[in-house]
Amino acid sequence: MTESDLPPWVRSRLSGRAPGRGVTEVLRALGSHPRQMSYASAQQAGEIAGVNAATVVRAAQQIGFTGWPPLRAEVRSRYLSLLSASQVLEEHGEAEGVGEATLHQDLHNLRDLAALIDEDQLTRVADIIIGARTTLVLGSGSFAGPGLQLAHLAQTIGHDVRLERAGGTALLNSFSLLREGDALVIFHLWRTPGDLLQIAGLARERGLRLIVIGDHARPGMTSLADELVLVPSEGASMFPSLVPTVTVVQAIIAAIVAAGPAAASTAADASDDLWRTFRIFPTDKDGFLPEVQ
Repeated sequence: MTESDLPPWVRSRLSGRAPGRGVTEVLRALGSHPRQMSYASAQQAGEIAGVNAATVVRAAQQIGFTGWPPLRAEVRSRYLSLLSASQVLEEHGEAEGVGEATLHQDLHNLRDLAALIDEDQLTRVADIIIGARTTLVLGSGSFAGPGLQLAHLAQTIGHDVRLERAGGTALLNSFSLLREGDALVIFHLWRTPGDLLQIAGLARERGLRLIVIGDHARPGMTSLADELVLVPSEGASMFPSLVPTVTVVQAIIAAIVAAGPAAASTAADASDDLWRTFRIFPTDKDGFLPEVQ
């Protein structure tokens, strides 16, 4: 069996290293049985590849993952990204009620996220945002949702973090205002439009710090990003779940607060004072709130 039998993305992560026979069998199975491998435990993955669970873990580590769960999440994300929304729906079937299925899937996602989350990385991401004069946040369609959360909460605690939802010239104008040392955050989930990928490619040459929050570690984006924060994203129906991504955004905001709690409190109090001045939120005397019985 030659290296050419391996999926191209696996070959690129090997960087010319020659894996042993058992590891090669595991890596080959990632391409030949992506659906089965994306669900399998380490023991089950070993059975598919004809090796033991320890070899599965070694295979994951040899291509840059800390263990089998992060690699399994990568395989799953890659597999789902090849499917249309209707094919994803067919993939999930209708074995249970939609509410129960959604809850079960996101509980599974959060368990996978627990294996992926890196406290030191969260601190590094927070430091990049804190150190930037301006941070621009980009996400396509519903994937802009966590970006809105990140921008709004970061602004509330005193950081210039801006979400840009437009495309075309408006997007490029926003990007052109960034200066060396500023930061760019891209939500890179399921499928990402080409303009966002092109902008990611320009970030480094312009001296920007690039944070990517995504559900797959494709070599191009991995090599560009200062920090690649991996999240599971499989939904229970047609579309990806944003629950793990929202959780990561909450963790990033918490890391920003932890890096400077006094400054965060001062900024949040100033925001609250301004909201109160403009009577953003009604009070009892405004007559908008229901009486408490």
